[in-house]
Formats: sequence, C-alpha cells, structure tokens
Amino acid sequence: MLAEIDEKIKKAERAFKQLDYFAENVSAEDFYDYMTGEIFSEDKTTLRDVLDSEFLMVHELVEMSELKKMGRTINKRTIMESPKNMIYGAHLTAMEYELNYALLKRNYSWVEKRLKDHHLVLLDDPHLPEELKPRGIAILERFRKLLKESRE
Repeated sequence: MLAEIDEKIKKAERAFKQLDYFAENVSAEDFYDYMTGEIFSEDKTTLRDVLDSEFLMVHELVEMSELKKMGRTINKRTIMESPKNMIYGAHLTAMEYELNYALLKRNYSWVEKRLKDHHLVLLDDPHLPEELKPRGIAILERFRKLLKESRE
C-alpha cells in the first residue's frame, strides 16, 4: 500500500509543477495516517477513492502540505487536534488547487461535481468556521464562472 501511495504522490507532484504550487514533503506514511485517521465530519471519501483520483490526490496533498506550512504534524490525530480554522483553511486552499487542476485537464464534469460537493459543505457543515464562509462562497462563485467560460 505504501509503495502505491508513494507512486501516486510522485504523480501529484508533477501536477504541482503545472499548477505552480510549492508543496511541503508529505511521505507515504504521513499520507496513509492522515487519510485513515480520526475525523469529526461525516466525510465518506475513502483512501481508495483518493488513490484512484488524480484530482483528489492533488486535493489531499495540498491540504496536508498547507497544514505542514502552518506548523502541524501530519498523523492520525491531525484533523482532531488542529483548530477548525486551520483544517478548513487548508481544505479551501486544496479545493482551489484541485479545481484549477481539473480545469487545466479540461475535466469539466469533475469541476461540476466538486462544486456541488463544495456547495453542500458551505450549506450543511456545522464545523465550518463562520469567518471562512465568505472565502468558500468566493471559491464557489469564481469556479462556477470559470467553468461557464471554459465551456463557451
């Protein structure tokens, strides 16, 4: 499993070059622990879902990288032990890079699906800090506009 994760991380790192994103080093062990660790939300995304999607790989690695940039250690308790504004701030940054990558790859159906997911987070997630909602809404509006422009 760790060898597969390592291979997928290397592939995502190539995507980071296209996105002009500087990522912190995330090991396969870090990745596995983070993805299988405790969470407070009802997210049903599995490790297999992420490994099977280049876009979700970009998302999760950016999220972990952003948390590392904030001084967090990546392990099974990162999500539970980090302030919600850090977790959601990293998530929103990861969403932006994921959506940019999907647009770059012209996978408009993925962008559409993920914007719907993102919209539900904004409406239904009781853990999302109020101060981050405007940023979440701005991301939703910006990528809806970019998706529309890309399809024209």
